[in-house]
Amino acid sequence: MFNTFGKRAVAPVLSAMMLISLAACGNDSSSNNSTVVGLSTDKPGTGNPAAAPETNSGEPYVLPEGYYFSELTGEPISEEIKDQRPIAVMIDNESLALPHYGTSEADVVYELMNSTKNDRITRLMCLVKDWDSIEQLGSIRSTRPTNILLAAEWNALLCHDGGPYYNDQYFSQPWSAHFSGTFSRINNGKASEFTEYILSGDLDKNFSDNASNSAYSRTYNEFANEGEHFDFVDYGTEIYLDQKYDRSYHARKITLPFPHNQSQLIYNEETRQYEYYEYGGRHEDAEDGAPLSFKNVILQNCDFSQLDDEGYLIYNCIDSGKYGWYITNGIAKDITWIKTSETGVTKYYDENGDELEINTGKTYISLIPSDSWDKVIFE
Repeated sequence: MFNTFGKRAVAPVLSAMMLISLAACGNDSSSNNSTVVGLSTDKPGTGNPAAAPETNSGEPYVLPEGYYFSELTGEPISEEIKDQRPIAVMIDNESLALPHYGTSEADVVYELMNSTKNDRITRLMCLVKDWDSIEQLGSIRSTRPTNILLAAEWNALLCHDGGPYYNDQYFSQPWSAHFSGTFSRINNGKASEFTEYILSGDLDKNFSDNASNSAYSRTYNEFANEGEHFDFVDYGTEIYLDQKYDRSYHARKITLPFPHNQSQLIYNEETRQYEYYEYGGRHEDAEDGAPLSFKNVILQNCDFSQLDDEGYLIYNCIDSGKYGWYITNGIAKDITWIKTSETGVTKYYDENGDELEINTGKTYISLIPSDSWDKVIFE
């Protein structure tokens, strides 16, 4: 049961020592309840993780032949798709677009404010490595400049349906790759903007020689970043933030400052995963009823620029020394983040200035507008 009467803390003010100023006697992880403000076992398949290791054996995990550790999750997947670039798919997150299909199969999910209007409605961007196994994903909607920049750091091919003309200057760059409005339509009784999905075979058609965008490579190209995107712990081990760091905070329930979607992440003690909730209910995949869940949650304090009176915006996601939170296993830790260029990888650092280690598994990332950073609530 989540205690909503815990004590509150103001947003962290991080210096070179990354000190936090806590108001109203904010609690650390030694407390049982605290509210802080501002602060698979599948058998091996093409993209599914290999069978989970015996973590209590005391022996290091041995990677099965024909597998490698995914750059998106740190989990073992088939070497057959090692060089295959991921896709980044724009998912409409309006209530009328629900239920979503295939989102629970994404490796990394971004949730970003899509407009300053409509109570700062959000949109999801799902990164999928094993996109050849997609049966249905969506529904698909338009993209924003921030998504183009974030997809580029993964060398991902962005899948969307249109967007404002502000996108054009980014799509004209040689590092940008995208498919727009070239996916299947399903008669689901909804307005046309809620009917577009990626179905099995759609991506092959887009990549085919007959497609206008056939120049795009299925595999990583010269704009890909080397090495892992995240600094994962060894597969079969876990990091517990309250054991590694002196300062950490309880975070069994995370409420984000997105009033329209009412976005929350709630920790499931049994699965040790954070499950995504919006519109007052748990998000469940229409394909199999699976919850949209994550081992890792990363929140980035990020300011933005509004581009016009229509609510279009771009996050200032190329920045350095900004605040953030890393949350896993029910515990949150203050961090900083940096992204140095359009295609540069966003890197995360702990209070010692070391690159942040995170657990293997799926990751949720949200860029929280700086003007509402102090409305993030942990319980």
